[in-house]
Order: sequence, then structure tokens, then C-alpha cells
Amino acid sequence: MNAPTPLTLDVRDILKAGGEPFSAIMKAVDGLSPGQGLRLLATFKPVPLFAVMEGRGFGHSESAIGGGDWEVLFTPLARGAA
Repeated sequence: MNAPTPLTLDVRDILKAGGEPFSAIMKAVDGLSPGQGLRLLATFKPVPLFAVMEGRGFGHSESAIGGGDWEVLFTPLARGAA
């Protein structure tokens, strides 16, 4: 069985407007289907979020996508791997 397609959440406009996207990110995470990941687009590498998401059972991979922006893919860890 294939994992569901990750949900894409682009918080760049929130960040550019001086906002804090943490609540929007957590709301998106809470709405994920079992086994579903989150593809996050941000204006910086969100290092503090990595530990938060690991605590919720997600690993991550990140890549710079140009213009200072980052794409981070949070994927569910196998049970017992967190």
C-alpha cells in the first residue's frame, strides 16, 4: 500500500507579512491522514520545527529551493523509530 500524497502547506506569505505560522502548521499536522506527510514551504530553514515534529513522530528532509526559500518534507517515522 502506498503512503498518501503529502499535504503541501506554503507559509511563505505568512512569514513575509511578519506573521507566525506555527499554529497553521500544527493545524495542518493535526489534519493529516494516517501515514500522510507534510510538505512545508518556508522563507527559511525551520530548524526549531524539526524537534517539534520529531516529537510528533515525523522525520524530515530539507532542501533550498532558491531565493532563500526552503522545502521541508516531514514524513511519518516507522513505529518505534521516533
